[in-house]
Amino acid sequence: MVGIWKTHGNAPAQLSGTDMSIEAEAVIVHGTVDREGRLIGADARLLALQRGAGGEEGNTLAVPQLASLARLARSLGVLVSRGVIVADGANDLELWVRAQAEGDYVRLSLGGWTVREMAPPNPVLAADRLADFARLEADGAWECDASLRLTSIDERLRTLAPVAADQPFARLFRLIEDDAGDLPLLAALARRTGFAGQMAELRAAADVRLTLYGTPRIDGDGGFAGYAGGYALADRALLKAALAPLEVAAPAPGFAAQLEGALRAPLARIVANADEIGMYGDGPLRHDYAEYARDIATAGRHLIGLVGDLADVQTMEQNGFRIETELVDLGDIARKAAGLLAVRAANKRVKIDVPMADEVLEAQGDFRRVLQILVNLIGNAVRYSPQAAGIWVRAEIEGDLAAVIVADQGKGIAPADHERIFEKFERVDTSEPGGNGLGLYISRTLARAMGGDITVDSAPGMGARFVLTLPCK
Repeated sequence: MVGIWKTHGNAPAQLSGTDMSIEAEAVIVHGTVDREGRLIGADARLLALQRGAGGEEGNTLAVPQLASLARLARSLGVLVSRGVIVADGANDLELWVRAQAEGDYVRLSLGGWTVREMAPPNPVLAADRLADFARLEADGAWECDASLRLTSIDERLRTLAPVAADQPFARLFRLIEDDAGDLPLLAALARRTGFAGQMAELRAAADVRLTLYGTPRIDGDGGFAGYAGGYALADRALLKAALAPLEVAAPAPGFAAQLEGALRAPLARIVANADEIGMYGDGPLRHDYAEYARDIATAGRHLIGLVGDLADVQTMEQNGFRIETELVDLGDIARKAAGLLAVRAANKRVKIDVPMADEVLEAQGDFRRVLQILVNLIGNAVRYSPQAAGIWVRAEIEGDLAAVIVADQGKGIAPADHERIFEKFERVDTSEPGGNGLGLYISRTLARAMGGDITVDSAPGMGARFVLTLPCK
């Protein structure tokens, strides 16, 4: 193994891997990582860090910050150089790391070695880790949007507390302060981070106590879109007794649903890490590397959307698929959908004109599914609109149907393509980036499952006008 050398003075002298008296700028430590991420060669000091993190020479590189740089250098095939902070026992070490890709290997060079006072725990990362562990003990799941309106409740929870999925979060759960008098969910909401250990009770059954956790949901623009959460009941016997009939009858999830469950969390973490790199959150970084990280984040969001769409498609194509409907306010849902896309529209200086706040148009539908449809229609309008254009969203009565109209100033769609774009994996313009060709197929299928439809009126150069219709009350 190559030793650590003091490079100033008359002659080099080999030093101990734990000698902290060396001047920081005088120490350069080297290591080699193979294509599997294993540390196959290391100077004594790097090996000491590896062992301190629970690894050994020849094992996977166990220091997360170094492993991340090695993966980035290998995937891009370039030199990556930046400052990092790593844990070394009771201390933090500030290092400058160079990771150079060389064929199947990455050569690491570590300098600096400045000891600094241990930073306080990062509450954001701590909450995410707690939520990861809480997921292992969860009895069921729920989801909510950014305004804490429930968008999904599993059947187990419905059995214990029959609440509609479009109700405010507080209609189902009453939050309980922890020993310090805090509410972890509200603190996490302010930071847009994950949370765990939030005690609560069901409003419909105050004797049922639960522990809640949640991980942030990210929308197509990288913004906070709510929480995907779970719960653990204090009384597991209660859960078992209430759910015995469901456990027998519940069908196994389809492949696409299993795929979504397996991929959503790791993809969301990839996107979050790539965003952090792209925003220079891990230290100085060359501009082109930051752009690579942003490209990775964009691709990750595309994959998250795709696996979600595939799960939707599989669900909708099962025999007996139907949607339970109730009275919903299309004007309210249209305003919410436009609000979710406000940042994306602002980036293109596109103005979305929505129904007035006091406009109410009731129809038979499912809140979450109608919102999903309108987010798709308005999102497409933003994507295909030119800079500084306008989009109009209107809620109107058309005979015995309620309609939401989304009109844009894009380049339009030829009449011959009006039906084609509603087929699976078809897009308005395949030469343009974005989209996976499933959005309109899913939207029309959902609309028809609720007794409605989606139509388009467009011509080249004349923009497009999509109309969602649903039965009136």
